[in-house]
Amino acid sequence: MITSDAITWTAPNDDHPARSASQRSYSAVAKGDLAEWLTVYAEDAVLEDPVGPSMFDPEGKGHHGHEGIAAFWEKAIAPIAKFEFEIYESFANPGSNTCANIGRIRTSFPDGSHTTTELIMVYVVHDDGRVASMKAYWEPDRTMASFTAAS
Repeated sequence: MITSDAITWTAPNDDHPARSASQRSYSAVAKGDLAEWLTVYAEDAVLEDPVGPSMFDPEGKGHHGHEGIAAFWEKAIAPIAKFEFEIYESFANPGSNTCANIGRIRTSFPDGSHTTTELIMVYVVHDDGRVASMKAYWEPDRTMASFTAAS
C-alpha cells in the first residue's frame, strides 16, 4: 500500500488492515493529497497528533470527523514542503483491528530547514479498513530541539 518514495518501511509488512491503513495514510501525506488522505479515515474518525494539548489542539480533545481532520491538515501538514517517513517497527496481532508503528518523520519546510519527530502511532480501523482512531505519541519540545536551519 506504500505509493511514495518518501516512505522507508523496514518493519513487518503483511496485509493487516490497520497496518495497510497506516501505509495509505503516510502515502497520501507524503504526496500532499488531502482528498486521498480523507478516504483513509472514517467519517466519525478521531485523530490525536500529538495526544494531549498541543499547538495543533490546545484543548487536547483530538480532531473529529473529516471536517476536523481536514482542519488539522491545514494547520499541521499543508505548510510542510516535504515529509519523509521511516517506520522501523510495527506491531499488529493477527485478527485485531489495531497496529502500533514506531518510527520517525522528517519534516522539511519551504526554506529548507527541517525537524525530526520520533514517535509511536497507533491506528484502529473499522471493519471496512478505514481508520476510526489514530493517536500519535510524540513530544513537541523534542521535535523542536531537532530543528536544523537551512544551510
